[in-house]
Amino acid sequence: MKKLGWRFKFSVLLIFLSIVLYSFHYYLFRDTHLILLYFLGDLAFIPIQVLLVSLVIDRVIKQRETESLIEKLNLIIGVFFNEVGTSTLKYCVAIDSNVNEIANFLIVDSSWEDRDFKKALEKCKNYDYEIEFYKVDLEEMNKFLLSKRGFLLRLLENPNLLEHETFTHLLTAVFHLQDELSSRNLLELREDEKEHIKNDIKRVYRASVSQWIMYIKHLKNTFPYLFVTAMSNNPFDN
Repeated sequence: MKKLGWRFKFSVLLIFLSIVLYSFHYYLFRDTHLILLYFLGDLAFIPIQVLLVSLVIDRVIKQRETESLIEKLNLIIGVFFNEVGTSTLKYCVAIDSNVNEIANFLIVDSSWEDRDFKKALEKCKNYDYEIEFYKVDLEEMNKFLLSKRGFLLRLLENPNLLEHETFTHLLTAVFHLQDELSSRNLLELREDEKEHIKNDIKRVYRASVSQWIMYIKHLKNTFPYLFVTAMSNNPFDN
């Protein structure tokens, strides 16, 4: 017979204590009617207790768990931008001749509120993200991404990332770009290959900007001192 778990033992103990207390009550007052009255009253309240526990308390617990998960994910996203994201954004900004169309909306400061971040996201969502491909140093980009591959793989090992769709999309785009760069002869690309890699870079660029805005919003609302540091390294503030 398997060893009884602590939950079973605890349940038996509670039932035993209930019997003891009811017996003590009867010993003092010799009134079974009163015992039954209280027992039925407590029994009638059980559905309400179940309602409170299952709907209200459970929702509060899940909300706190979600907030804790988001906090952990934002820490991971912060590490990503420190290691890869900010450098990638700076490079993309440098090869985007029209970047001023969105850069003016991304000079974040301490006066920004939620509506300002929402406005910035909307502006960047509709931006074209066109880059000057002839300025891209593909060899250098490939070298940089290869040097960060181990770090990125370790990020993917975190199962919580599945809960963050936008960041997962960004990581997927970065991995795809790195795979494309490392699998081709970058010195002898055909025109269709150049166009393909250009679109891959634009995909990383677009995803990075959106994620960066959301991350900076998180820093401003949660870690003001980290927000100041991040703004001193704003890739759009040249």
